[in-house]
Amino acid sequence: MGSADSKLNFRKAVIQLTTKTQPVEATDDAFWDQFWADTATSVQDVFALVPAAEIRAVREESPSNLATLCYKAVEKLVQGAESGCHSEKERQIVLNCSRLLTRVLPYVFEDPDWRGFFWSTVPGAGRGGGEEDDENARPLAESLLLAIADLLFCPDFTVQSHRRSTVDSAEDVHSLDSCEYIWEAGVGFAHSPQPNYIHDMNRMELLKLLLTCFSEAMYLPPAPESGSTNPWVQFFCSTENRHALPLFTSLLNTVCAYDPVGYGIPYNHLLFSDYREPLVEEAAQVLIVTLDHDSATSASPTVDGTTTGTAMDDADPPGPENLFVNYLSRIHREEDLQFILRGIARLLSNPLLQTYLPNSTKKIQFHQELLVLFWKLCDVNKKFLFFVLKSSDVLDVLAPVLYFLNDARADQSRVGLMHIGVFILLLLSGERNFGVRLNKPYSGRVPMDIPVFTGTHADLLIVVFHKIITSGHQRLQPLFDCLLTIVVNVSPYLKSLSMVTANKLLHLLEAFSTTWFLFSAAQNHHLVFFLLEVFNNIIQYQFDGNSNLVYAIIRKRSVFHQLANLPTDLPAIHKALQRRRRPPEPLSRAGSQEGASMEGSRPAAPAEPGTLKASLVATPGIDKLTEKSQVSEDGTLRSLEPEPQPSAMDGSPGEGEPGQAWREQRRPSSASASDQWSPTPEWVLSWKSKLPLQTIMRLLQVLVPQVEKICIDKGLTDESEILRFLQHGTLVGLLPVPHPILIRKYQANSGTAMWFRTYMWGVIYLRNVDPPVWYDTDVKLFEIQRV
Repeated sequence: MGSADSKLNFRKAVIQLTTKTQPVEATDDAFWDQFWADTATSVQDVFALVPAAEIRAVREESPSNLATLCYKAVEKLVQGAESGCHSEKERQIVLNCSRLLTRVLPYVFEDPDWRGFFWSTVPGAGRGGGEEDDENARPLAESLLLAIADLLFCPDFTVQSHRRSTVDSAEDVHSLDSCEYIWEAGVGFAHSPQPNYIHDMNRMELLKLLLTCFSEAMYLPPAPESGSTNPWVQFFCSTENRHALPLFTSLLNTVCAYDPVGYGIPYNHLLFSDYREPLVEEAAQVLIVTLDHDSATSASPTVDGTTTGTAMDDADPPGPENLFVNYLSRIHREEDLQFILRGIARLLSNPLLQTYLPNSTKKIQFHQELLVLFWKLCDVNKKFLFFVLKSSDVLDVLAPVLYFLNDARADQSRVGLMHIGVFILLLLSGERNFGVRLNKPYSGRVPMDIPVFTGTHADLLIVVFHKIITSGHQRLQPLFDCLLTIVVNVSPYLKSLSMVTANKLLHLLEAFSTTWFLFSAAQNHHLVFFLLEVFNNIIQYQFDGNSNLVYAIIRKRSVFHQLANLPTDLPAIHKALQRRRRPPEPLSRAGSQEGASMEGSRPAAPAEPGTLKASLVATPGIDKLTEKSQVSEDGTLRSLEPEPQPSAMDGSPGEGEPGQAWREQRRPSSASASDQWSPTPEWVLSWKSKLPLQTIMRLLQVLVPQVEKICIDKGLTDESEILRFLQHGTLVGLLPVPHPILIRKYQANSGTAMWFRTYMWGVIYLRNVDPPVWYDTDVKLFEIQRV
C-alpha cells in the first residue's frame, strides 16, 4: 500500500475515534488495528494526523476510548517484546504504537484526573493473560517501561544479531544476555558493533517514547521539597528492569564515543548525512533525566575523595536505589574515566572548532545536555572529579565552558546556560587542584569577544568574568556572588596575572565600591569583600610572580583609601543615593581600558525577538550554595561553622525572582513601601569595620614611597622600570601574618536540585521540535515565554 493510502487510512481511523460517542470494546481488533497494523506512518505523520484538539476532545468526551487506545498500544509493545519482533510487520506495529503513544502521553499527563491512569492495573491484563492473574497484574506504566527496555535489546531490530543463520534459530528474548549487546564500546565493553542506520533510528524512536514517559515531571509544579521522585524513572532504574546495566552503559558509551568530526576528515559531514547525532542527542537527554535525583540525600564521599565502596562490583553501603545513579557513582577504572572525560571534552569543544574553521565539522547542538551530564558526573562520582583535576585535561572542559558563558552573556534566552556553566566552575573551584591547573598558559585560537591578552587560563577566566559582569544581560546579576566566589577560591594558587587581568580586577573593585552602589542594596558590599579577599590571597601567598597586580593596586590606591574612609553618617548616605537617582548603566566601561577584542570574534548577541525560552526557579544565595572550609598547613580542609548573620543580611540576592533588572535589585525602588530596606549608619559601620584592608594598606605604606622615589630619581613615566623593581622587591616580614586560606565549597542542596530539574526539562522541551513532543501542552514545571 502506498504511503498516501496508508496516511489516509490512519487519518480515517483517527476521525472515527474522535467522532465515536460510544465506547469501543477492547476486543474489537478490526477497529484498533487500523491505528498500527496496516499503516506505515512516520512520527512526523502521526503528529500531523493526530491534532492536539482531537486528543483533548477524546479525553474529555469519550475517556474510555482514549484509555483503550493507550492500553491496546502498550499491549502491542508488550507482545512485540515477548515475540522478539522477528517479522517486518511486527517491527512496523511496534514503531507505530511507539509513535502513537509519544503523541498521546503528554495529553494524558496534562490532565490531573488522568495522572493515576498508567499506574492502575487493567482488568484481564495479568502477566499470564488469564482472569486469575488480576491480583498480581502490573500497572500499565510498568508493562510499558519493561517492554521498551526489552525492545531496546531486540536482535535485528535495535541490536545486531549474533546468530549466523536466520533459519528458525532466532535468539530467545528471555534467555538473551543484553550485556553482550551493549550498543557501543567504552565503559565496561570493548567491542564496537558495526554502525547500523536502521537500528539507530529504531533505538531513537523507542528512546523518544521513554523520554515522553519520563516527562510527566513537566506537568507538576516545582515542589519546594524535592523529594518528589519521578515514578517512571524510579521504576525504570530499579532492579525490576533487567536491562538497567547494559542500557545505562549503552547510553553513556553512545554519547561519549560520538565523534561529530567524522573520522578526522574536515567537511566530511557535508557528504554523509550523520544519522548518529539524533540518537546521541536522545541518549544524552534520557541519561540526564534518569540521573535526576536529589544528591543531598545520597551517600556522601569521605574526605579523601573515595566514596565508601567504589568498585563497580559490590557497593557497600548499597548507595542510591536508582541504579543509573548507582552505576555512575561507581565507575572507577582510569581508562573508563579517561574515555568519559575525553568524550565530553571533545563534544563540548565542537562548537569552538566550528568558529575557528567554519563549516569544517558538524556543529552539535546538545552542549547544554552535556554540561548537565558533566555536572552529574562530578557531583555523583568523586573519583571522576579527582580524575578531571589530576591533569590539565580539566582545561579542555574549562575553555568551552568559558566560551559558552562569554557567548551567551547578552542573551536572556540563555540565562540557564550561564547558570550551569557557573555552577560547574564553582564546583571545580572548591578543589585546590583546579586553581593550580589554571596557571597553564592559554594559547587558544578560538575567536572570542574579549580583550586580547597574553597569559594563563586564570587570565582567560577572569577576563571572561569581567565581561559578563560589565556587559552581560541584567538577569545575570544573581550570579555575581558566584563568579567572585570562584575567583576567591582559586586566587591563592594564581602564580602570575597579566596586566590586562590585573586592570580588570581593579576596575571591578572601583565599580563595586562607589558609595551609591554600596548603599543601594543590603548585599552589595559582599562583592567588595570578595575582591579584597582575592587581593589579600594573592599578596600573601603569590606575591613574587604578581608584580602586575601589585602595580595596578598601587596605581589605583585611591580606591582603597576611599573604602577606608567610607562615610557612615546619614547625610552622606542620603547624598550618595541621591547622586544616582537617574537609572545608571549597570557598570560603566569607563576606566576599564577596554582593549580591542580578539580578531575574527563577533560581539555577544542578544536573543532574537520571538525566541522561546523556559522560565527557571530562583537559585539559592551563595551562603546556601556553599560551605566555608579552611585550608590547613598540610592542605586538608576543615569545615567552619557558619556564623549567624545579622538580620540586615537576610534575603540574599537570587532568592527573589532573578528576573528583576539590575537596577531594580541594586538600588532602592522609588515605591516607599514601609518595610523597605534602607541603609543606616549602624549598618554601614557593622561591615565597614570588618573590611580586610590591613594587608593592602601595609603594602601601600611600604611600596608607594619607594615607587615614588624611583619616579622622581629617574624622571620616570615608564612602567617597565617600576615593574622590574616590583618583581625583585619583597615584603617578607613586613606584611601581617598570613591569614588562613578560606574556600567556599559547593554543597548539594534541594534548591539547586530543583533548579537543575526545571532547567533540564526546559532544555528538553525546547530542543524537541521535530516532532514537537510537548509543544503547546499545559506544562506546569516552568513557563514557556517569548523574548
